[in-house]
Amino acid sequence: MRKLASFFLFFLLSLATQAWGGSVALILSESGGAYGEFAGVLEDALSGSSWNINSTIQADGGQPPPSDLVVTAGSDALRKALTRGDSPPIIATLLPRQSYERILAEHRRPGRITAIYLDQPAARQAAFLRHLFPDQKRFGMLVSAESRGMLPQFRQAFGNAGLNLDVEDADTDRALLPALNSVLERSTALIAIPDNSIYRRNNIKAILITAFRQQRPVIGYSPAFVTAGALAALHTTPTQIARQTADLILSNGTSLPPPSGPNQFAVAINANVAQSLGLKISDEAAIRRAMNADRESR
Repeated sequence: MRKLASFFLFFLLSLATQAWGGSVALILSESGGAYGEFAGVLEDALSGSSWNINSTIQADGGQPPPSDLVVTAGSDALRKALTRGDSPPIIATLLPRQSYERILAEHRRPGRITAIYLDQPAARQAAFLRHLFPDQKRFGMLVSAESRGMLPQFRQAFGNAGLNLDVEDADTDRALLPALNSVLERSTALIAIPDNSIYRRNNIKAILITAFRQQRPVIGYSPAFVTAGALAALHTTPTQIARQTADLILSNGTSLPPPSGPNQFAVAINANVAQSLGLKISDEAAIRRAMNADRESR
């Protein structure tokens, strides 16, 4: 009798699994680059499953056809999805948490929405700094009204890791340079977090030059930041985000979980900046291995 019941349970679960699927509309903020990489990996990860991408459009294109689920890549793509007349569930990706929350506030609509942020968890950032600067404890951060709400989690994570966090407010362009100089004087390095009111294209170069003059490295949040002159960055690649998105779809379908940060991460280091600042640091692979070992030991 038990064998018969087990057989029927397995049969019903198999039917449910086969029925669990549908169509996905993919909206990209731009073609090519990181967005093209994301799209290609997501399509490959979903191939052979009961979920299929039935349309891929750009944010400046027409509306996608009806679908069971929408995946957006980038801020413009999310804005595009929120203008649809219907309200399919949305998974927003490749955007910072602040951008996601601001866009939702601007476009209120019914329906289920979740996100996979680009922002690295504060505890992971603290672990990264411990391995990057094993003999240093004091780090600085600039915040504005946009990012100030993140401070409690950073203070807690840094405290748990035995690190000190110095913070200066930089709510205006006039306050930026004094705040930057002040926090650099008290810190080993400046930790940049996604904040569009502080780290903009027209002032990132000035921030990096100011820090370099004080012989203080900047820790960014993207490979582009490192290319521009930051010492290092903890980030997540479009490929990693795409795989996490596929896993979410295959595991949850349209029953979307709350927004979260990235599961995986990558490390980027600018060896030329390290040499110019006279710093001897471990290479990218060694730091990543050490951080993964820490995570597995918990």
